[in-house]
Amino acid sequence: MMEYNNMELMICLASRYLEDDSIVVVGTGAPCAAAMLAQKIYSPRLMIMFEAGGIGPLLPSMPISVGDSRTFYRALGASSMPDIMETCQRGLVDYTFLGGAQIDCYGNINSTMIGDNHQAPKVRFPGSGGANDLGSLCWKTMMITPQDKRRFTEKIDFITTPGYLTGPGAREEAGLPPGSGPYKVITNLCVIGFDDQIKKMKVESIHPGRTREEIIENTGFELLWVDELEESEPPRKEELDILRNEVDPYRYIIGRE
Repeated sequence: MMEYNNMELMICLASRYLEDDSIVVVGTGAPCAAAMLAQKIYSPRLMIMFEAGGIGPLLPSMPISVGDSRTFYRALGASSMPDIMETCQRGLVDYTFLGGAQIDCYGNINSTMIGDNHQAPKVRFPGSGGANDLGSLCWKTMMITPQDKRRFTEKIDFITTPGYLTGPGAREEAGLPPGSGPYKVITNLCVIGFDDQIKKMKVESIHPGRTREEIIENTGFELLWVDELEESEPPRKEELDILRNEVDPYRYIIGRE
């Protein structure tokens, strides 16, 4: 078995969830790498879209921004942010990937601030960008992130992007599409889904060499666990070969640990 690092593991796991003939909106970094890998191995008809307007490119190499010229390479369209958001609003986008500084048990994400005073926060982050729109309107939201108690916290300081808000029915009451919401959180320790009934995080698999105790220790709230907990399948040789040699040969993303 080939050796791999945490970032490679998370990208490979994420790529397997993107089905053929589905549509995904991605930003740069690990989500883009996961979508590129999926398109090259599992889902050749995966439609990749970028917030700045690239629709269906065949990415020649890793773009450094959502407006990078590579996001339009051999694309079906060079459109605009309003068109991308309208496509999400029409219910046509299956997946999106988001990140943030904090996430709670319902999948609500904070990428705005740390502190209790919006006018004078302890730390100010970039904010929503398109994250609120994407997390509100795409059917399934995924996250690739390290796992620790500061990030996985019981109460986030600001809801930038709604997950399941306060639990069952809350998204629908807020006017968001029924059936949409957080789908998977892929961390350096495990793969987490969400319980169908109570909408809280539920651990589905543990990565090789990790333990239940380690996951609990790095989470600031109580997790649910599937009855038959499995070990995450490590990266396959083909995945690593393509990830390292075609998707990210300069190690922009997979070089980060």
